[in-house]
Amino acid sequence: MSRFNNNAPSPKDGPRVNQEITSREVRLVGADGEMVGVVSRQEALRLAVEARLDLVEVSPNAEPPVCKILDYGKYKYEQQKKKVEAKKNQKIIEVKEIQMRPVIDENDFQVKLKAIHRFLGEGNKVKVAIRFRGREITHQELGMEVVNRVKDSVGETAKVDQAPKLEGRQILMVLSPALTK
Repeated sequence: MSRFNNNAPSPKDGPRVNQEITSREVRLVGADGEMVGVVSRQEALRLAVEARLDLVEVSPNAEPPVCKILDYGKYKYEQQKKKVEAKKNQKIIEVKEIQMRPVIDENDFQVKLKAIHRFLGEGNKVKVAIRFRGREITHQELGMEVVNRVKDSVGETAKVDQAPKLEGRQILMVLSPALTK
């Protein structure tokens, strides 16, 4: 005996269409967008055939499910277009990391600061890491001074997401672009 139920409907992407709709009654929206009301599935299918269109279940979780009479191919195409448009408009925020040492020189600090400003201007978050090597860890106050200089230098162009804290042999702080009005 098989452990899989062969009679179960196969999982399918998208809404159920025409004969795939299983509920006895559906809330029907006509081809012109006008609400028809609650009708039997057979009546809804008959109206769809008369209009030479498909019966598509647009809201399966409603009670009774909401079905619309429309051209399924066109509907699928519109949904795909919406999905592509939504994906195109989303902004992926990256976390850029800037590494410094507690004994960083002024010139190097300015170069790193310029990079931080550029990353924030692009809309990315910035993780500032002050790495301690060898016995530098005994002078954590030097690392905190560098972090505070960075925080003061970015001023109102950034907000601190994660306050500076010591993790292992480094001090970490996360900055994100400040919301401008």
